[in-house]
Amino acid sequence: MKKILIAILMMAPLALNAQNAPKFAHFNSADIIPNMKEYTKAQEEIQAMAKQYEDDLKLMQDEFQKKLDEYQKEQANLLDNVRQRREAELNDLQQRMQQSYQDNNRALGQAQEEKVGAIQQLVLAAVKKVGEAGGYVYVVDSSTGAIPYINPQLSVDITDQIKKEVGIQ
Repeated sequence: MKKILIAILMMAPLALNAQNAPKFAHFNSADIIPNMKEYTKAQEEIQAMAKQYEDDLKLMQDEFQKKLDEYQKEQANLLDNVRQRREAELNDLQQRMQQSYQDNNRALGQAQEEKVGAIQQLVLAAVKKVGEAGGYVYVVDSSTGAIPYINPQLSVDITDQIKKEVGIQ
């Protein structure tokens, strides 16, 4: 009888630990971010920016083509110094187009990075809030592919809670 009592007393801490076992949660950011109004707005702004850059570049290309056509028509009748000046103008215009293209791509990438970063911060704040409220030890994003397996019996999917937190109905 004494041995049974000792065995029960030794098992009691294990039973308490089972009740207070760490809680794990996961969410799917790929199901959250594209549905956020901030994401939609950011995409629209980036597309508008890209369209403006594309239009500006098209104007520069049209100007270059017009000057090139004029030069090619008149090339045979031009004095050497005038021909050299026109060629320099064409080269300068071509370099400005290339620089504009690079600057526009850089600005577009930076704008996208800033906007997506701000959205990710909103999601992370929501994850933290839901994680703290639920008493979770770890909350992982299941859409990253970095987690090879998540046991659905031991981890709670809090995607819907996070959606609610960021304003997705």
